[in-house]
Amino acid sequence: MTTINTKQSIETAASEAFYPTLSALVSAYHAYRTYSDAHVRQLGLTSSQFDVICALGNASGMNFNKLAQKTLTTKGELTGIVDRLEKKGLVRREVPPNDRRSFLAVLTPEGKRIFEEVFPAHTEYLKECFATLDIHEFEEIRIAIEKLRKLFP
Repeated sequence: MTTINTKQSIETAASEAFYPTLSALVSAYHAYRTYSDAHVRQLGLTSSQFDVICALGNASGMNFNKLAQKTLTTKGELTGIVDRLEKKGLVRREVPPNDRRSFLAVLTPEGKRIFEEVFPAHTEYLKECFATLDIHEFEEIRIAIEKLRKLFP
């Protein structure tokens, strides 16, 4: 009897109305990452390094907590990414004068040059994919994604 109930529970769970939406969202994200990452690698960076450089590109520096939030990484992962970017001479750590216990990640002049080169190039690359959508469709999609995001605490 438990086997039948378990099978029915699985079938009931699998038929939930939100699964096709969730599947479409995950599929779209994976397709985007695959497409985006291929170009970022051609620019000589990993996607994580690109994310950090872009997050720092218009900032005078950022603490690791905020940078981790902006790049959707953990502080532990971020430490390794920043270490590798430091070795490439693209990022440096600075101790802010008002908080000697933390670090700011800051783009070096070479990091700024890379940002100024790769960000517009990658934007143009992505623009090709979005060319078939109009401004109203972008807004509809953005609103729907924000609505989904608000479902999760």
